Amino acid sequence: MTTIYAVMTGCAAVAGAFSGFAFLGLAMDRHWADVHGRGAEPSPAQRRRLQWYGGGQLLLSLLACLALRGSSQGWVLWLGALTAAGWMAVLMMTYAVRRLPRTGMAAGGLAVLGAGVAMLVH
Repeated sequence: MTTIYAVMTGCAAVAGAFSGFAFLGLAMDRHWADVHGRGAEPSPAQRRRLQWYGGGQLLLSLLACLALRGSSQGWVLWLGALTAAGWMAVLMMTYAVRRLPRTGMAAGGLAVLGAGVAMLVH
């Protein structure tokens, strides 16, 4: 296994988990209102889209972990990535909530890019 493959796959795992949590958090009324103003709610279509994006990013994170460490250690690695990303998302929602949509989108793009580069290198 090359170093660039391991770094890109690990980056895809953590960034995908963070992005997934950011999207799932924004699908909730409270966090949406924190970003877009008091009383604002996402439309049902936006909520569904955010939930699908969040679930897809978490799935990408799982697949990256399984690709990096196999089926026995990949699940443990994924739980670690979820823990780290969960803490990052919680801290972001607490202290920099207005930056969450852009940061979540950037992390999602980084996760997809990292997975793509890892597939090309491997």
